Amino acid sequence: MISLRQHAVSLVAVFLALALGLFLGSGFVGDRVNSLTGTSRDRIGDLEDQRDDLNAKLNAADSFDRAIAPRLVANTLRDKSVLVVTAPNAAEADVTAVKENLNDAGARFAGQIALTDELLSDENAEQLRTIVDQTIPPGAMLRAELTDSGGRLGDLLGTVLLYNKGSRPASANDRKTALSTLRDGGFIDYVDNAVTPADLVVVVTGDEFGPDSGAQGALVAKLAATASARGSGGVLVGRTGSASGSSPIAIVRSDPSLSNAVSTVDNVDQPTGLITTILALAAEKKGSTGAYGTGPGASSVTVGVDGKPTA
Repeated sequence: MISLRQHAVSLVAVFLALALGLFLGSGFVGDRVNSLTGTSRDRIGDLEDQRDDLNAKLNAADSFDRAIAPRLVANTLRDKSVLVVTAPNAAEADVTAVKENLNDAGARFAGQIALTDELLSDENAEQLRTIVDQTIPPGAMLRAELTDSGGRLGDLLGTVLLYNKGSRPASANDRKTALSTLRDGGFIDYVDNAVTPADLVVVVTGDEFGPDSGAQGALVAKLAATASARGSGGVLVGRTGSASGSSPIAIVRSDPSLSNAVSTVDNVDQPTGLITTILALAAEKKGSTGAYGTGPGASSVTVGVDGKPTA
């Protein structure tokens, strides 16, 4: 049974609660809370306005880059042939944009080779090693220091498909044998009779490789570097974020032996990156290698007028 004392205490508590509610709702505290809330709303509004302003400026800059790109790259790769190699995670839109820009630059498209998931898994490394060893063109030699899958395959592809002033591409028969054997093994894919010798190569990757990707990034990185070294140069390109973690571009930029052999562009999904890809290829042809973009390890946003990374 509830005592009179307990009943009185309960009534006092109710009245105190009512009084406190009235005080908060209409008194000093309520005004203070409303004042702070209003300030926060104003601040959020200011930040949203700044965001919208920055987005507008970014969209305007992208539109300008798209409009000026054809004039910037026109004839920069005239009389040059370029092979395109794609990693499994390469975005189709990026690959298409790269090829369109190569055309705008006056380059001859030498075909496209797609690396497969089976190659990157490296589960059949011994089979790949056997195929590479058996398809080396007569009279040619792969570099003895290259013992990993990516390095050896890149060296082979460079040997049969790329050339420079001091070398000649393999014969059509040797080229066909090497490519068809690699395709039969499930390591690459391409369209028949659509791949021809080139003096430059673009290797297109996608986003950042995940933490569970193992050595996949290293395989693509070494393939790009060793293939480029066989020709007149090459560029490894990826989307925004592709210079982080264990991604191919990150691997190249962390290893001087690789970064001296192939240029990198880490924002090919942006108009600036597409322009830089073409300018970097032209610079590679002249013997200049650089790390371009906005990601970790980039030394310059783009290529300078002298064909070298800008300050």
